Order: sequence, then structure tokens, then C-alpha cells
Amino acid sequence: MNHTNTKEILESGRKAAMYVRMSTDQQKYSTENQEKAIREYAQKHDIEIIQTFADKGKSGLDISGREGLKSLLETVKSGNAEFSLILVLDISRWGRFQDADESAYYEYICRRSNINVEYVSEQFKNDGSPTATIIKSVKRAMAGEYSRELSAKVFAGQCRLIEKGFRQGGPAGFGLRRMLLDETGNQKGILKRGEHKSLQTDRVILVPGPEDEIQVVQWIYQSFVEKQLSETQIADTLNQRGVLSDWDKPWTRGTIHQILTNEKYIGNNVYNKTSCKLKKKRVNNEPSIWVRSDGVFEPLIEPKYFYAAQQIILKRSIKLSDEEFLEKLKVLYDREGWLSGILIDEEPNMPSSSAYQNRFGSLIRAYQLVNFQPDRDLSYIAINKQLRQLHPEIIESIKKRIADLGGKIEHDLTSNLLLINDEITVSIIIARCFKTEAEKNRWELRFDAGLKPDITIAIRMNSNNDAILDYYVIPLIDIEVPKIRLSENNGIALDCYRNDSLEDFFSLVKRSQI
Repeated sequence: MNHTNTKEILESGRKAAMYVRMSTDQQKYSTENQEKAIREYAQKHDIEIIQTFADKGKSGLDISGREGLKSLLETVKSGNAEFSLILVLDISRWGRFQDADESAYYEYICRRSNINVEYVSEQFKNDGSPTATIIKSVKRAMAGEYSRELSAKVFAGQCRLIEKGFRQGGPAGFGLRRMLLDETGNQKGILKRGEHKSLQTDRVILVPGPEDEIQVVQWIYQSFVEKQLSETQIADTLNQRGVLSDWDKPWTRGTIHQILTNEKYIGNNVYNKTSCKLKKKRVNNEPSIWVRSDGVFEPLIEPKYFYAAQQIILKRSIKLSDEEFLEKLKVLYDREGWLSGILIDEEPNMPSSSAYQNRFGSLIRAYQLVNFQPDRDLSYIAINKQLRQLHPEIIESIKKRIADLGGKIEHDLTSNLLLINDEITVSIIIARCFKTEAEKNRWELRFDAGLKPDITIAIRMNSNNDAILDYYVIPLIDIEVPKIRLSENNGIALDCYRNDSLEDFFSLVKRSQI
């Protein structure tokens, strides 16, 4: 498009769409403030805003997860857009893309459809002139560089906090708890699972948990070091005793191995074992670049037990040749048809996944040596196994809640249907989250068409499939197809069934005495 045509569009385009984005790194640029500035600009230039696209709390590093921008571009490419202008606060709100050409490409898609992008607070006019093109290129690069600099500053700040003995994210682990401190170091209380600090000046440290959990941790180390029990034997013993892990689940070889190899149990604070910066793939870092501070937490076990355990684990691997390592891996692969770090750690009489990483440089390299090509994400196998274990737990919690409310409930173990108050049948289904090729989150609901329950409660898991995201309570009369695919936003036709909890459902089955 030449300079003259662009100028004509800017002068004649009276209808516009507005795009706003709020990221977590600059809360001062709220979508409300952006919208106010854009509307003032539109009023001043006699422009009518007819549509708004928004992304709230979304990183501008790439387009993944930015449904607002994706929807805007789809509208533009469809040829059905009723606007000829897109108003954005500035170049950084369009995106802090790490590749400046990506930002330019999305703007080009709009310009190709005769829709211009106007940055209302920038000091240049986006008219396609050489001057505007040069300034935009520089500002796009600056926007990406800001994110890189911010990432480096945040990482440096996190490292300083680690060295001072403060915990950076993640659950405490079995036998430990997260203690919240104020800016002067005074204790404010224990953080429960899922709770986070609310003040920037607060800090978190690890402290010993309940005495019974501490005794279990000490027993695990003593059994492994002194009695020479394997991780599997220890897990089996704890399960026989009815002792649950910190996630209220049975113990496995992998969960025992994690306790035996984590330095937090001797009071050490270790950080940067893995990196995942600026939306890049997660990588395992060499020990030489780990950030650590030793002896900053109160230990649960004596260091001699921890280091003795590491020697046992190390010797277990040293005894094996590379060929024996790979032979065990190949046997596992032939039996299961796939490989993962979790699968390896759960396998008895086999080196841990970390041992394979140390021996061959990475798990991927070890996989390649046994002709396993992880060219597609097979993690769903482990996820489905985990969700199958979660399903009866959820059913039991729902049964208990209804009973507590005075309701009557019968559970048909053959069909897994719940009969509530001799009135309605309910089916409970769990939908795991999966990603499309475009990195969009999706959920598939499969209904029990043959059983035809009166109500289906569909439980959506979060993007990591480790916690419940929300609930869809759908009556039979509104189920017209055997399966439905959900996205993050589904419109009023589907999201009218969405609930953050099941309290509304429980209120329907509650019984009161007369």
C-alpha cells in the first residue's frame, strides 16, 4: 500500500476497533486507563469505536493465550470487519514480541485488509512513511528488549532472595510448611496449600511441619540408609500403614525418591535447577549455575543421612554400564510403548531419570539411543492415569457433602451414577486440558449417552491438569450431542452452565426439616 492510500484510510476511516492489553509486569497500564486514553483520542479525531478486543493479564511475549488479539486478527482476515481502523495505546500494548518481525507481521495482516493500526500515544503518525517505519522498528525492538531486561532483573532479584534464605514458589513438600514473614522478619502465619502472599514486601521461608510428618521423613531416610530398603519397599510400607503423601495420595517410588534427593530436608535452599525464560522451552541447568544458600531452613534430618542416601543412589547407577542403562530403558519402552521421566522414576530396580540425564547428557538423548522419538506429547497417558485415580475421590467428596446437607444419596458402582434424594441421577466426568497445535487450551466433554443421567457435572482441570479449574452443571434436556469441545471462553450458550464451585448445585439437593 502506498503512502497516499494509507493517508486516505486514516482520514476517511470513521469506524474503529479498540485493542487493549494488560500484562502482569505493568499494572499501571490497566485496560481501563488504556480504554480512556483511546476513547479521548477517538473523540478528538471524530472516530466511532464500534468494537473492543481485550487481553487481561496476558504476557506480550508471543501470541499464545492472547485470545483478544487472535480474535481481532481473525475478524480482520475474515473480510467481514465493519471497522477500517484499529486503535492501540502504544507499540508495547500491541506486544513485546521477542522477534520484532512478529509484531510487524500482525500489523501487516491488518494493513493487507485495508485496516490501519494507529498507536494513539506514540509521537509519530503510522502513515507508512519511511520515518514511521524506522521509528516503529526501533520501538518494537525496544519493547522486546524491555522484557529481556525485566527478566534478567527479576531473576537477579530472585537469586538475591534465595541467597538470603527466602523460598521462591512451589509447594513446601511433605513434612514442611511455608511460613509467611513480614518485611521485618516477623512471622505472620502458615500459608495453606494454594495460598500466596498478598504484599510485595512479605517473604516466605520453609519451617518444619507436623511432628508426625517429620517422623515419617526421618523414617524414610533411616529405612533407606540403615535398613537398605528400596524406594518401592518404603512406599509399600507407608501405604500399608495408611499414611498419605502431602497431596493426600498413596506413596509411589517416585515420590519417595523426590524426598530422598531434595536438599530442603537438610535446610538448603536451591534454585535455578531448571529454566523457562521468556516463553522458551524448559531446560535442565548444570549444577554449576544453580543458585543455593545452605543451612537457611531448620533441617528435618541430619546431613549424614542425606549424603549417605545420595551415595547409595549414585553407586546404584555407577555399577551399571551404559549398555545396561539402555537395556533397562529399552525393556521399559518395549513394555509401555512410551517413555517419560515420571515413568522411569516409578519403575522399580531401575536408575532414576536424573541418573539417565547425568549419564547421557539429557533424557532426550537417552530416548534416542533406544529409538524412542518423543515427537508428540505422550504426557496425556500419565495425566489420564492420575485423573482416573482422582475420579473416585471427587465422587466421595460429593457424596459426603450431600450427606452433610441432609440429602439422601445412592451410588451405583456399575454405572458410577449417583441417585440423589430418589429424584435425580447425576454423572460426574472429568475433562483434562489439552493444547491444540496453536497452543490453545481445549477440553472435551464426553457424555454418558446410554445412561442418560438427569444432570452431568463436568469438571474441567487447569492447564497443568493438577487442579480443578471450574465446573459445568448441564441438565440432560440441554445435551444434544455426545461430546462437546470447550475453549477458555465459550459464549453465553455454554458458559451459562459454568460454575466456580458446586455450591449452587448443593443448594438444590439440600434438605431442611419441617
